[in-house]
Amino acid sequence: MSLLDYERQFSKLKMNTRGGSEKIPHKVAMLLAVSELIENDVIQENRILFDQGLKQCFSRHFEEFAGPRDRDNPHLPFFHLRSSGFWHHRVRPGMADAYASLSTASGSAAINDHIEFVFLDDELFELLGYSVARELLHAALLRNLDSSDRSDLLDVGNGWDWLECEAIVQDYFIMLKQELAGEQFNKSEHRRNLKPKLNNRNDGAIEFKHQNISAVLLELGQPYIQGYKPAFNYQSQLKQVVLAHLAGNQSELDYILDSALVDVPSQLPEIEWESVIDLEIPEKIMNVQEPQRKYLARKTNYNERESRNRKLGERGEAFVIEYERYRLNRCNRSDLASEVEWSSSEYGDGLGYDVRSFDAERDKELFIEVKTTNRGKYQPFFISDNEVEFSREKSKQYSLYRVFDFMNQARIYQLRGAVDQHVHLQPKNFRASFS
Repeated sequence: MSLLDYERQFSKLKMNTRGGSEKIPHKVAMLLAVSELIENDVIQENRILFDQGLKQCFSRHFEEFAGPRDRDNPHLPFFHLRSSGFWHHRVRPGMADAYASLSTASGSAAINDHIEFVFLDDELFELLGYSVARELLHAALLRNLDSSDRSDLLDVGNGWDWLECEAIVQDYFIMLKQELAGEQFNKSEHRRNLKPKLNNRNDGAIEFKHQNISAVLLELGQPYIQGYKPAFNYQSQLKQVVLAHLAGNQSELDYILDSALVDVPSQLPEIEWESVIDLEIPEKIMNVQEPQRKYLARKTNYNERESRNRKLGERGEAFVIEYERYRLNRCNRSDLASEVEWSSSEYGDGLGYDVRSFDAERDKELFIEVKTTNRGKYQPFFISDNEVEFSREKSKQYSLYRVFDFMNQARIYQLRGAVDQHVHLQPKNFRASFS
């Protein structure tokens, strides 16, 4: 759900009343307490325990709103918030029937006996970790106790507010799914449909924000829309919105990953070898750090899954061998073309390179590491310590060939010399040993 959906739910809680009109603030105090504990990193995962810390935090918020006849009973909202739709009980093993018979909680013992913990909707838990969303939801909670208007918490001047970011992120994922399904979509039409949801944004601003979303997805190891070149100078709030979207749309993420990892066909489209090389290599961008909070969306990394696709890797290497033979024949070096070697196939993967070819002008060996993706040229790739070290040792004779858009119109860009001159290397694996 969107932030506005949760704002509506938070502002219309089913509140107990006294005398038909006097509202009892139990539920508001409980949600404010949970929100505070998430903000302060006391609650770091979507697992809310009925412990002393929660009870004490509840009491502080309860005292702020309680009337003289209200009682500090945290067990009541911990139980009855289940009617909200976003507050879920994890029932203790073997207690399902007893729990189902409960209409209320008579005291703390009833909670401890029947309920192991509470978990929120994943997207809501993610939203409560971000200040803008959290303050808006706080204001919504307080409207259960009075009729004040919604505060203007989303006003960020000329910057994109949360709801604008949310609208454009949702639009981006619609296009991404269409692209992965092989469907045509009209970017101009999407922009026209978006504009009523935005604050007078022009076409250029919308286009750039879509490029920002591509950059965020790349950092998270996910596929992006190839027509939107990643632009990494983005507002931190945009990344928060993307993370919240992923947390609340797990099935959508699974669909995107499965669609992106299609099988490699036996026959590729006809190749125009003279246009295979892309001379514009991706610029080495500044390294943007992950947020400290862990996002709840399944940490399924498209780049990692694709790197394990042996068939794709082998087809990419075979493609490079064909290209190298084409290149050398064009240089009138058929003698060298006939000696291009598929080294990783012949000797295994531990060499530090995949293909041995030649520099036609200097008659020297050229060692080529091949990394292949079905997606766009900016998709990150995995490279081993051994491969990096080899690129340094043989920098004058080494190139990494990045084969991209392999399924459609395969192309190559080349990174010559040591790999770490061109890319940021981030360690992802650890060696486990008993010595």
